[in-house]
Formats: sequence, C-alpha cells, structure tokens
Amino acid sequence: MTDESLIEEILVNVTPSEVRAALLENGVLQEVYIERPARRGLISNIYKGRVSRVLPGMQASFIDIGLERTAFLHASDIASPLASENSDDVPNIKDLVREGDEIMVQVVKDPLGKKGARLTTYITLPSRHLVLLPLSEAVGVSARIEESEERDRLRSMVEGLLKERELECGAIVRTVAEGVASDVLAADLRYTLKLWDVVQQRCRVAKVKTLVHEDLPLPLRVLRDMVTVDVQQILVDSEVDFEAMRNFTNTYLPDAAPMLELYKRRRPIFDLHGIEDEIRKSLDRNIPLKSGGHVIFDQTEAMTTVDVNTGGYVGHRNLEETIYRTNLEAAVAIARQLRLRNLGGIIIIDFIDMDEARHRENVLQALEKALSRDHARHQITPVSPLGLVEMTRKRTRESLQHMLGEDCPGCNGRGFVMTAETVCFEIFREIIRQSRQFDFKELLILAQQDVIELLLDEQATSLAEIEEQTGKSIRLQTESLYLQDQFDVVLI
Repeated sequence: MTDESLIEEILVNVTPSEVRAALLENGVLQEVYIERPARRGLISNIYKGRVSRVLPGMQASFIDIGLERTAFLHASDIASPLASENSDDVPNIKDLVREGDEIMVQVVKDPLGKKGARLTTYITLPSRHLVLLPLSEAVGVSARIEESEERDRLRSMVEGLLKERELECGAIVRTVAEGVASDVLAADLRYTLKLWDVVQQRCRVAKVKTLVHEDLPLPLRVLRDMVTVDVQQILVDSEVDFEAMRNFTNTYLPDAAPMLELYKRRRPIFDLHGIEDEIRKSLDRNIPLKSGGHVIFDQTEAMTTVDVNTGGYVGHRNLEETIYRTNLEAAVAIARQLRLRNLGGIIIIDFIDMDEARHRENVLQALEKALSRDHARHQITPVSPLGLVEMTRKRTRESLQHMLGEDCPGCNGRGFVMTAETVCFEIFREIIRQSRQFDFKELLILAQQDVIELLLDEQATSLAEIEEQTGKSIRLQTESLYLQDQFDVVLI
C-alpha cells in the first residue's frame, strides 16, 4: 500500500564528469546516486570470464573478468544441475569449475575497498515490472507488495505466462507491478527473453575477459527502478539526457511521460531543496537532532556504529520521557542517514538506555517504519542484552563517504593525530636514541609550528635537560608543511 500523503520527486543532474540522481520525499532528500565515467558501477553487468583460481577450502573461485582485481565467485552462486539436485547442500567447488574454464558471470556487488567484485552465474535481467531468471525456475513476488490476494494474482499470472510459452525459467515480480494487467507483464517477459537471446549470442562470440552486457546508464536506471505511483515529478537538467529519458518513457513507461520535465532555470538543479548542503552534511560524523540531541556515525571496515546522545535536550517531564523522545527522533534520522549515506553490512545502533519495554518496542517500530521505503533489503533484530540494536542492510555499491572521500593524509584514516605534547616527548626520545648511536656536533629539529612553540615554552626546561644530558646543542626550525605529528631529527 502507498502512503497518500507522500510526494516523491526525482532530480537528475548531468555534467561531463558525473551524473547524479536525487530522490526526495515531501521535499526531503532521502537517496543520492552518483555515476562517474572513471568509476561507473558494475552491478548487473554481464562478463565472459575465465577461472583463474579455485580455492576448495573457501568453496570459492576467483574469476578474471578484465578488471584490476579478480572477482569472487562462491560455490553457492554457481548455477548447475548439481546445485539443483541437492538444493540444501552446496556442491564442492571442484565439481563445478576448474582453472581455465570460461564462464558467463554477472556482478552482484561492486568492488569495495580492497575486495574485488562479487559474482554470480544466476543471471538476472530486469525490466520495468519483472526480473527474468533465465537459469532458475522460481517465481517470486516483491515482499513490498503486502496484500496476499494481489501477491497470489501476480504469481499465478507469471506462472501462467511461463507455462504458456513452455519456458524453463523463472521471474521475480517487482513492486511497481502491483495492480498491473497480464498483458503488461507479458510485454515485459517478451522484452527480457529477447534480451537474454542477445546476451547468449554475444557471449558465444565474445573474447574472454570482456563485457557482454552493460546495465542502463543512471538516468535510464532511475526511470526503470525508482519511478513509483508516488513520484509526481522528474526533473533533468540535460537536454540530451532528457531526450533519451523521454524516448525511454514513451517506449516503456508511457504513464511516467507527463512527469518528465527539462529543467531550464539558471539556479543549479541540486540547489533546489538544499540538496548540495544535505550531501555535504551526510559526510559529517555528527548529525544534530532538532531536540538538541545528536547522532554519531562511525564507519569502519567491519561495521558501522551509530551512537545516540541527548546532548542539550532536557525535556519537560522526566529523564525516561526525555530519553524516549530523543530515541524516537533519532530512529527516524538514522533511517534517513542509512539511505542517504548508503551504509551497508552490519550496523550497530546504541540508543540511549530505556527502562520501559514499551518504549524500546516503540523505538524499534519507529526505526522499522522509517526504513519501510528503503530500496535496500534490511533486517533488524530486537534490542540485545547490552541495549544495542543490531541490523544488516544489503551492501551492493560503495557508500557515499567512500564515493566522495578518501582517507585523510594527515592521520591516514585513524581519525586523530597525536597531540603537540606527545610529539615533543617523541622528539626527546629520538634525540637520546640518536646521541647514543652516532657522533655529531649539533641537532636540528624540524617540526610543525605548535610543536616548536611548545618546545620553546612549556617544554623548554626538558629541552635544556636533554641538551645537558647529550652534551650537544639543539636548534629548532618550524616547517609549515609538516602535520602536527610529523617531525625530523637531523644530525649536523
């Protein structure tokens, strides 16, 4: 069911260097998609690859598909008669592939960090209302279609269409298919079957380690995947892309054609609704709440941790009520930030401790409700004995932070630098170490200005003692390009 009060809007910003799409709900930014020519996402791309290594201990293999890093293919992601005969048990990887084999694979996860792409041989070909499963006979319906009667209707229609054509393949009915007629699904099925024939033909003649089929560019993917009955306007600021999107809607989405509009105003399209500011804020660690509390996001390799604090919010009744209201507000803010930042994998949320079970339940429900429109699949567990909420969110592409940023060269991603005082003590230890190993007349200390000032002020006595202890004079020199925890001890 759709929320009648919800109004969605999609803005598409196109420049020569990147394409960005923003999804807004009632004027509030919820999701951002970025595609750059040099770092275009690989999800749904189909390659003809070669098995480079088989690892029986991991039940996996590495596939060379022509990328910088070999991609990962697990035994459970390989379609074969062995897999279907023993659906509960994953066949041995050595019985499925061998080194040197040529294989058609599809990317299900982009390369993330130091990890290569994740692959599957269970090819999926999406259209507007259906996803064709050429190597599976399963028929599924999107979990976001909640009414059982509608789910049964859609399932039986698709099963009937497949049986009618005597096809040994499966399909998934997408959320936007809710309420559509049989002829619409039949048209989508014809399109995806024709596409599958083209993909197979290309794969037969293609060289190994080459791209066989590439997914649609971002502006067209937006139309295919994000346009729902709640979307009322689609603005694009590129005339060329507007024409491509208009042709696409006329062919596949005639109902969406009236929503599409070319943005011609002088004001940049992402300045509408403060989208540029919201993107910048989403890179901050600290997100303030209207109540005065705040939420802190820490993204690590293994997981993302989220901490909720009351901050300056004191409430009007009692402490428990203050905590409850802060947690309710935080639950909504966290859900939005997970979507906006595209955070995936394991997520641990440390809400402020609540004594009443009813409050804990209500906060979890608020979080679940706020995530109900999330395009990424997620799972939330009840509050743990330690008062933590553990959840997972499907991670397929890089987070916004990894897309737009990189590790700080000053702290190498640690998030902190040593204090000037600590650096002074490091310098003292290095002076003593050098004096015991080498012969020299004097020492030159190169360091950042704050460190030099500390050596001349609070640490002047200690520096004099070091000079007396080593019997060598010490000169200090400020280096403006040094970071706070950088220094050099030069022997003269």
